[in-house]
Amino acid sequence: MNYTSILSHFNIKELNEMQKATLEAIPKPNDVVLISPTGSGKTLGFLLPILQLLETDKVGVQVLIIVPSRELAIQIEQVFKQMSTSFKINCCYGGHSVRIEENNFQHPPAVLVGTPGRIEHHLRRKNLIVDDIKTLILDEFDKSLEFGFKDEMEFIIEQCKHLKKRVLTSATALDDIPAFVGLKHSIELNYTTAHKELKSALVIKSVRVEGDDKLEALMLLLGKIQAKSTIVFCNHRDAVNRISEQLELYKVDHGFYHGGLEQIDREKTLIKLRNGSINLLITTDLAARGLDIPEIEAVIHYQLPTTEDTMLHRNGRTARMSAQGTAYFLLDIGDHLPKFLDVTPIEESLPKKLVLPAPCEWKTLYIGAGKKDKINKMDIVGMLLQKGQLQKDELGKIEVLDHSAYAAVKSNKIGKTLQLIKEEKIKNRKIKMEVSS
Repeated sequence: MNYTSILSHFNIKELNEMQKATLEAIPKPNDVVLISPTGSGKTLGFLLPILQLLETDKVGVQVLIIVPSRELAIQIEQVFKQMSTSFKINCCYGGHSVRIEENNFQHPPAVLVGTPGRIEHHLRRKNLIVDDIKTLILDEFDKSLEFGFKDEMEFIIEQCKHLKKRVLTSATALDDIPAFVGLKHSIELNYTTAHKELKSALVIKSVRVEGDDKLEALMLLLGKIQAKSTIVFCNHRDAVNRISEQLELYKVDHGFYHGGLEQIDREKTLIKLRNGSINLLITTDLAARGLDIPEIEAVIHYQLPTTEDTMLHRNGRTARMSAQGTAYFLLDIGDHLPKFLDVTPIEESLPKKLVLPAPCEWKTLYIGAGKKDKINKMDIVGMLLQKGQLQKDELGKIEVLDHSAYAAVKSNKIGKTLQLIKEEKIKNRKIKMEVSS
């Protein structure tokens, strides 16, 4: 199979060593355990080889991918669609419309990706027929276990009576793989060591807080580094909310992300991060892995990681695929660097004067219709360029969801554009459009 055209959709000229290994190992008659860190290209690593396992004349679901989070399910669906094959993929997860998912099963996809709870729901309701599922992929399996999905995964695997192949992926090595997974004659591909060599591009720095205001120190650090993209990690939601309130006070563009938010709000935050409407994300460890997040220049440990795995996943958000990146440890009075940190950080001093991060050059336009309303990306491009009088370089990334869409527009143009299109229709329908909150 020629993968050149598929890779061109991702602007990739050549697969990395891990992806080449999966391309060879997964189609063979054995199970595969892939251990490779966040940011190493695992998703493409297992999606490419399963194309060799799919049969074009089959009607039912052939490949089932189980993931621990809705964000990861959405990411895998997007990557598969970007591959532009003839095969259909659908996604199911908590927070998504059950009715839409049930309707999708009327014409089942070749590939189904979803979270354990929602897949179990469809199995018990007899919405999902698993007779043709030959390949099972347990992506981020360690995280699924950590989230307490053992019983759901065990039930799902018990229902899949005709499995011929199991692929298990994890960002860290597993001490013991439960018997219910049913691995047979498995081969292990472990790329954690190779990834550590790539991490030479990661610079580690420590910042000592002077005085008793850690939040003020964070503001000084953000102003000093002026990174194009930064993630600030906290251990608790209240710390995320507290920092966000401070940034609101200073009118600094940012997003915040944790498990207490509604799914649509989490999704909008990630869309804005991807399209450049925000360059700063304040989050818990929920965003440390399994999310479709673009290249990050800097990671700040506002609250220190409690385990080595947590630190590695946080740091794995930057210096990816041998790009440059910096991880900062913000140390309050009484804070000590983690014992598992095996390098001596460079000490970074803080300025005396606060300089706010530069505002983002993009804003996000919300459009109240999406794929299920027969609206596609080209409809939006046409309207914004013609009726909104935007130049091509004033229109950025567009993402179309089931019942909404989001388009990045240059900040200095979005007001005028909204005025020009406020009475416009898309597909002969009047649709709500506004700056996304």
